Amino acid sequence: MDEVELQWMRDGSCRDYPPSAFFPSDGVGVDAARQICATCDVKDRCLDYALTNRIDHGVWGGCSERERRRILKRRRQEAAARV
Repeated sequence: MDEVELQWMRDGSCRDYPPSAFFPSDGVGVDAARQICATCDVKDRCLDYALTNRIDHGVWGGCSERERRRILKRRRQEAAARV
């Protein structure tokens, strides 16, 4: 990845928190991370980045691992239905 492509990360609300806040071990931690992401200016770009790069761990763009898997599954199903 080119540094310019990742420049949006510098604008994320997450920059003010330790990385561990976005790699929680329980649902309470996921909810706390989602609250941080909720008002983030780059939330959509963050989620797109995680989906495109198939990032399996952590909260990205306000979505947990499970939520991202569901999004990807839904996209695959929609793509298959168009064929």
